[in-house]
Amino acid sequence: MRILHTSDWHLGQSFMGKSREVEHQAFLTWLLETIENENINVLIVAGDIFDTGTPSNYALELYYNFLTKLSPVCQNIIITAGNHDSIATLKAPKQLLKALNIHVIASGDENENELVGIYHNEELEGIICAVPFLHPYVVRQSMSGETMNEKETSLSNGIKEHYNNVYKEALALCKENDVPIIATGHLTTVGSKTSESEREIYMGGTLDIDSDFFAKDFDYVALGHLHTNQVVGKNHIRYSGSPIPLSFSESNSKKKVNIIEFDKKKPIVKELDIPLYRPLLVVRGDVGTVIKAFEAVKNKATWIEVHLSDENPVHANQTVREKAEKLELILLAVKIDRIEQALYAGDFDVLSLDELNPLEVFGRRLEQEKLEDETFTKELISNFNTIVNEVQNS
Repeated sequence: MRILHTSDWHLGQSFMGKSREVEHQAFLTWLLETIENENINVLIVAGDIFDTGTPSNYALELYYNFLTKLSPVCQNIIITAGNHDSIATLKAPKQLLKALNIHVIASGDENENELVGIYHNEELEGIICAVPFLHPYVVRQSMSGETMNEKETSLSNGIKEHYNNVYKEALALCKENDVPIIATGHLTTVGSKTSESEREIYMGGTLDIDSDFFAKDFDYVALGHLHTNQVVGKNHIRYSGSPIPLSFSESNSKKKVNIIEFDKKKPIVKELDIPLYRPLLVVRGDVGTVIKAFEAVKNKATWIEVHLSDENPVHANQTVREKAEKLELILLAVKIDRIEQALYAGDFDVLSLDELNPLEVFGRRLEQEKLEDETFTKELISNFNTIVNEVQNS
């Protein structure tokens, strides 16, 4: 059994008004070739296949074309929903995809079977506990009068109970077969590294779930949601990360997939670098520093963000934009250092809404209100986050 673990494709993402279609197509072409070359017989996609709950036609076309080409090559394809994915969108073709041995688990509620047995010559080789992003309504009952801390504790306990139950079901399926049990998940664990492009998916953003919880039961845990490839505590508990950088904060992050095989029940993990089609470059400094960095750019497909700290930012802004145009570079944003922003914010488009997710926009609006009641503020953020998730998954 050879598993490839990936996640957070975010098909259909628009980055500061720019489409990522070409990058995603390049990744999926590479992924198909890699699955063939590496003799992968289990593909796990741990959530956030799409960037929004209403994906564009081109994003859906990329998804279905890839699955159509992959089905004859890979015997077991497991796709779980993330917080960006619409349950309805993923569920609609579920039965049709199952005929191609593509297992889609969208909600994790009582109507979905989250266990996928992996067989070779009718012999059980492993079990996948395919747990998607768990919406609060699936794992906890809302009670009036709860404090924020009580809600967070109830949610953490509900998620843990869900994993404990699915593990027990996997053990029952194993019977006398001592085979690896693999779990998937789409959440933020304690001690993991986040980046700017991830959205807080639960109220307060806090879960009391760490690597020790997963380590006691599962032989490998394929996580999604965080966009940096990383190990969380134990070597077999891992995020694959996104296949392309989804924000300028990921400009220096190596993008990877994880390939796993087992020595009995011990996982052997290989991280495989994904070719970077379009680099993201962040340049900081005065106008002279920025121009030198521009002249060193070799890949004309690079998207660039500039942070200016020049004594004359108005002139510097005009100069760097003219230089970028002359060099035929793609300059997406010019920002002014915080020291200068108070004086010159009126002269620049300092921040675009394309760079913010809905929760960040709401948070910035709350900051202007200067609310003194922290508990009330957290309740507002929680309720807003709930509404956003319901809209995106409707």
